[in-house]
Amino acid sequence: MSNFNFSQEEILSQLQKRSFTEGPAVVFRWQSQKPWTVEYVSENIKQWGYKSEDFLNGNINYQDIIYAKDVSKIVQEIENYKEKGIDSYVQNYRIICKNGEIRWVRDYCLIIRNSDGFHTHYEGYVLDITEQKKGEWALQESEEKFTKAFQFNPNPMAIAQVDDYCFVDTNINFLKIFGYSRNEIIEKRVSELNLWLCKKEEEKVFQKLNEQKSIKNLECEFISKWSNVIVGLFSAEFLWIKNNLHILFIIVDITAQKEAEKKLILSAKREKLLGEIASRIRQSLTLKNILETTVKEVRQFLNINRVYIIQFNKEIQGRVIAESVDNQSSSVLGWKPHNDKHIQEIINYFSIDKVYAFDNIKSIDLPEEIRKDFLNYQICSFLTIPIFVDNNIFGYLIANSCYQPHPWAKDEIDFIQQLAIEISIAIQQGKLYEEVQNLNNNLEELVKQRTEKIVQQMQELKALHRTKNAFLHAFSHDLRTPIMGTALVLKSLLSKKEDNIIISRSILERLQEGSDRQLKLINSLLEAHTCEISELILNYQRFNIYDFIQNILADLEPLTNKYCVQVQSLLDESLQLLYADPLQLRRVFENLITNSFKYNSPGIIITLKVVQENNCFRFIVEDNGRGISLEDQQYLFDLYYRGSHNRISSGIGIGLYLCSQIIKAHGGEIGVDSEINQGARFWFTLPTQQ
Repeated sequence: MSNFNFSQEEILSQLQKRSFTEGPAVVFRWQSQKPWTVEYVSENIKQWGYKSEDFLNGNINYQDIIYAKDVSKIVQEIENYKEKGIDSYVQNYRIICKNGEIRWVRDYCLIIRNSDGFHTHYEGYVLDITEQKKGEWALQESEEKFTKAFQFNPNPMAIAQVDDYCFVDTNINFLKIFGYSRNEIIEKRVSELNLWLCKKEEEKVFQKLNEQKSIKNLECEFISKWSNVIVGLFSAEFLWIKNNLHILFIIVDITAQKEAEKKLILSAKREKLLGEIASRIRQSLTLKNILETTVKEVRQFLNINRVYIIQFNKEIQGRVIAESVDNQSSSVLGWKPHNDKHIQEIINYFSIDKVYAFDNIKSIDLPEEIRKDFLNYQICSFLTIPIFVDNNIFGYLIANSCYQPHPWAKDEIDFIQQLAIEISIAIQQGKLYEEVQNLNNNLEELVKQRTEKIVQQMQELKALHRTKNAFLHAFSHDLRTPIMGTALVLKSLLSKKEDNIIISRSILERLQEGSDRQLKLINSLLEAHTCEISELILNYQRFNIYDFIQNILADLEPLTNKYCVQVQSLLDESLQLLYADPLQLRRVFENLITNSFKYNSPGIIITLKVVQENNCFRFIVEDNGRGISLEDQQYLFDLYYRGSHNRISSGIGIGLYLCSQIIKAHGGEIGVDSEINQGARFWFTLPTQQ
């Protein structure tokens, strides 16, 4: 191993090299005048990306690396130090690295003066404190967050010292819930304020805290400055604040929740009691027993001297119909209004649907006749609850204390109001029972009425069968006519002896017409039957109404010429498009038009109209023919119906029935207006949009 011998100067040189060229502190000497020209800088300036040569040759001044917004602050601080005669000071500011990064530094600086005392240079060293700053910022941010979370937390919070449990801070909600001001809390011990309702509970809490070092959601009862009891979940944790150990108290106020739980339990008990009382009341079947059970149960529940039900409405001007009273109090069963004045006072003073609860009659200003009643029957306290049956006033449930005032609790009033609903149901039940009794008494009459109704329905069925038979007979007759005509023609042709028989066109036309008529009759019957057992299926299309009607009239022209019928179309060409099934709608128009000239004398006039109303079209087919009787109009659109008038034959019943089914399937309506010898006016509606 080599031996190294260094002089004291060499050791000092190495030490300076390590401290000022390789250490964290950058050594500077710069002139006192801006821009602070650098005369010396240590080589470890490279930690910020610079070279010492950049400064020494004048390319970079010290001001060039200082963050621009900090320059004025640095100058102001130096001037302040100079005014106070301070030549050694420390400054914190930011510098800009060569790569643009901004770093925080701490400048330990000396003011250098010449022999005349004139300020010539600055000397010192600069340390990078960026990481330290970040730590300070993080701590500051953490403290700010804690402060905000503490002050604005919805739960009451407080901080106390560990050694004496003396309060050092509280949030707003802690002061609010306990009713103290900050001055009344700060620097006071927890035990001095008596925040716990029970002193022993407070001692147990802090004993547990000392043992476990934390408490989580311990249910406690506290008391405010105003003596209000507060139920809260108490938590406590140790925490360090500025290097001192403290305790953080948190209270979650559950007072309202506890009150709600108590009310819920009480409500459940009352609901159970209400159900039991209501059950006993409903077990009484007759109205009398129901009312007597009611007053007995209510008096027992309220532990009161007298309970009764008074029936008071337009028909009955006041009458006590049930009562339960103790042995010391007088009965009110014989009570009734003294006169009309008495009745009017009651009506004017008491609203029909209002609850009245008088704790002490002596403190109430009552009308003369009513006060007399209260004195006569020793009434000190008075509670009345209206009873409604089928939304009409039945009477009032009244409770009296006869010897001393009785403060009516809200729970009592609510309970009796709920019971009044059950009483109402029971009264309805009693009335229903009485009705059943009356029905039993009149059972013979009821059976007789039901028998007569059944006989009537049987007669209607027979009439329906007769109607159907009449239709089948008429249909068979109509179908037989073309068949017989065809058969006669064929028989006549076959009677000729030639093998080849020449048939004239007129005969073929007659045969064709007969076959077409048979087919139409059969199709009508099948379609009518189909409409009875299934829904009509529509094929919707959008088409021009005007053109549609013109095409129908053109197709019917041979028939209109044959019957010498004049058809007038009053339709406007500008009508909007119709959305419907054109095939089915064509059948409706053909049926209504052909019926007009088939069942009227030749030469009639048929008029077609259409009117747009709101969201629908109203189509009208009217003629100036013989008209239809009111009797026939009622059944005109029924299946298989044959009218008494010659106008209605076997075929028209099916046709109009099909028309009705088609229009209803479109979402419209169909009808007829007519008088005998005044023509007929058939109409139907169709929606403008589907």
